[in-house]
Parts: sequence; structure tokens; C-alpha cells
Amino acid sequence: QVQLVESGGGLVQAGGSLRLTCAASGNIARVNTLGWYRQTPGSQRERVAVIDRVGNIRYDDSTRGRFTVSWDRASDMVYLQMNNLQPEDTAVYFCVAKRSLVSVPNYWGQGTQVTVSS
Repeated sequence: QVQLVESGGGLVQAGGSLRLTCAASGNIARVNTLGWYRQTPGSQRERVAVIDRVGNIRYDDSTRGRFTVSWDRASDMVYLQMNNLQPEDTAVYFCVAKRSLVSVPNYWGQGTQVTVSS
């Protein structure tokens, strides 16, 4: 099992920044990729950014250039730096762990709310 605990969500004005943090624990060796998904009411969860053990990264087109994902392998902390936030970024953000960049998530955190006001 892998446990994921997010922190760092909150309310920010459009154009502002937030950094989300995820503490991963348990059998991390079972997964190759960590990262972030998000969900708005009435919509499916969508990939935001994921990173694998050798540093390959995938971003959603809507976040590329504004968001940066990183993985501190010494502490198994995963970060999502979000800059130039827009109201459409408002969502619940979930930390995820999965076996590859392209596979579906195997583990989910509890989620943290990000709200961007216009």
C-alpha cells in the first residue's frame, strides 16, 4: 500500500501562486510515477502533471508553462508549483501514485481544495 497526504491548497486571486505538497509513504517501490490530478464538480478527474523516477514529466496542455511538478526522492515528497493561477484552475487537487506515466492511478490522496477568485 501507498499512502498520500496533500497539503497547501487554499484561496488565491487570479494571477497568484500556490504550492501543493504531497507526502508519500508506504511501499513506494511499487510505483514508478507520482503526480497530481484534479476534479471540478460534475467532471471527471483529469491529469495535471506527473513525474517518473528518472524525471520524465507529462503536463496537461492547460497547465504546461504555468505549473511545475517535482519529486524529492530523498524524502518522497512531491510538489506542484502553480503560477499565474486562473479561475478555471479551481478544483480539488489529488496526489496520485501509479506504475507508469501513462497508466491510471493506483493510489489517491484525500484531495486539497484550490480556489482561484477573479
